[in-house]
Amino acid sequence: MDRRTFFKKAGVAGAGVAAAGSLAAPAIAQSMPKVTWRCASSFPKSLDTLFGASENMARQLSEATDGNFTMQPFAAGEIVPGLQAMDAAAAGTVEVAHTVAYYYWGKDPTWALFADVPFALNARGRNAWLYHGGGIDLMNDFLSDKNLVAYPGGNTGTQMGGWFRKEINTVADLKGLKFRVGGFAGKVLESLGVVPQQLAGGDIYPALEKGTLDACEFVGPYDDEKLGFVKVAPFYYYPGWWEGGPSVSYMINKEKWESLPKTYQSLFRTAAQASDADMLQKYDYVNTAAIKRLVAQGAQLRPFSKEILEACFDASNKVYAEMMASNAGFKKVWDSITAFRKDFYLWDQVAEYNFDTFMMIQQRAGKL
Repeated sequence: MDRRTFFKKAGVAGAGVAAAGSLAAPAIAQSMPKVTWRCASSFPKSLDTLFGASENMARQLSEATDGNFTMQPFAAGEIVPGLQAMDAAAAGTVEVAHTVAYYYWGKDPTWALFADVPFALNARGRNAWLYHGGGIDLMNDFLSDKNLVAYPGGNTGTQMGGWFRKEINTVADLKGLKFRVGGFAGKVLESLGVVPQQLAGGDIYPALEKGTLDACEFVGPYDDEKLGFVKVAPFYYYPGWWEGGPSVSYMINKEKWESLPKTYQSLFRTAAQASDADMLQKYDYVNTAAIKRLVAQGAQLRPFSKEILEACFDASNKVYAEMMASNAGFKKVWDSITAFRKDFYLWDQVAEYNFDTFMMIQQRAGKL
C-alpha cells in the first residue's frame, strides 16, 4: 500500500471515529437529563445532623451526575412549616420531603410505624426490618394512595428520655407531670397520669424556666445541648423508650418519582441509604463528646426505673391492642414489626449484648 492510499483510508477511519463521538454525546445527554428538585426538610438548619443529611444527599446526587440531577434542601419554614413537609411533597409543591413519618400519625397511626413507636426496635433492628424484613415495601404499599414514594434517609439512634425539673422514681411521680412530648408516647403517658404538651423547639426553654412545663424530651445530647435545658431541668433521663431507633424518610411525590429515569431512581435510593447510615454514624460520634460536656455543666443522668419502664411497656401494649382492633392496616404492619422484634432481640442478646456488656465493664473499670 502506498502512502497516498494509506492516508486516504486512515482519513476515512478517522472520520468514522469522529462521527461515532458526535453520536455518543446526545446518547449520554439523554441518559442524564437535567432534573431540578426541591426538598422541604422538617428540620431547622440549627439541627445540623438532621438537616445536614439532605444537604449531603443533594451533594451526592449532583456529583454523581455532573450536576444534572440537583436537589435543593430548604429548612423548616422556608417553603412550608416543618410538620407540613410531607403534605407539600404529596401535593407537588415540592418534589421531596425529608421528614419523620410519626409527625403525621394523627392522620392515621399507621404512619408512626414507619418511623418509631414505643418499645419497638433499636436503630439496627429498625433498619434490618426496613431493608430486609419488608418494611420499605409495606411503607410504600401504605403510601400508594397518597401520591408518595418513600425511602429511609436517617436515624438518630436511641434517643434520651428527656429533661426533668425534679427526679421521678415511681409511676405515682408521673401524675400531673406537664411533659413536652407528643405522638404515641404522649398517648401512652397520658394513660399513666402525665399531661402531654406540644411545643415548638424554641418555646420549650422558657416554659421550663417558668415552670409551666415540668419536663421535655427533644433528641439527644448533641442537639439538646444547643437549647440549654440543663440550666433549668438538670435531671436527664434515659432511655427514650418511645424512640429506640427512629427512622427519618425521604418522601417523594409519586408522579415526579415515576418520571425519573431508572438510573436516577437507583442513584436516589443508593444516596438515601448512604444518608441513612451517615446520620446514625455522626450521632454516635458527636453524642459521645456532648454527653460529657452536659455532665460537666450539671446534668444529672438518671435511668427510668424498672417500675416506670414496665408500666409504660404495659400501657403501650394496651394502646396497640386498641389500634389493631380498629385499624387493619396498622395491625398488618405492627404484626410484621413484632414478629421480627421477637427474633431480633433473641439474637441481639447473644453475641452483641455480651460483647458490649464486657466492654462497658472495662470502661467503668478505667481499662479502656
